[in-house]
Amino acid sequence: MPQKKMKFEQALERLEKIVSLLEAGGKTLEESLKLFEEGTKLANFCSKRLKETENKVEILKRGESGKQKRKTPKLQEDGVEETKTEQEQDEGLLFR
Repeated sequence: MPQKKMKFEQALERLEKIVSLLEAGGKTLEESLKLFEEGTKLANFCSKRLKETENKVEILKRGESGKQKRKTPKLQEDGVEETKTEQEQDEGLLFR
């Protein structure tokens, strides 16, 4: 299956199979080299897809403002923690 059409899960499954085949031994040098080459390509494909996904998650976490929406705990008078995002905190500063 061409890697461009392959899904991450399929590539990872095939990569795991290749690792098992190589670890088991019993392959000729040429067969092992072909498996290793395919495994290297699959590993690069998986790594690239993971990085792309990580970047998308970071963009989504930042939201429209471009600031990271990280929750910061704030202790209220009654001892209960309240969390606000950095954006909410910034907006709160505008109204003080």
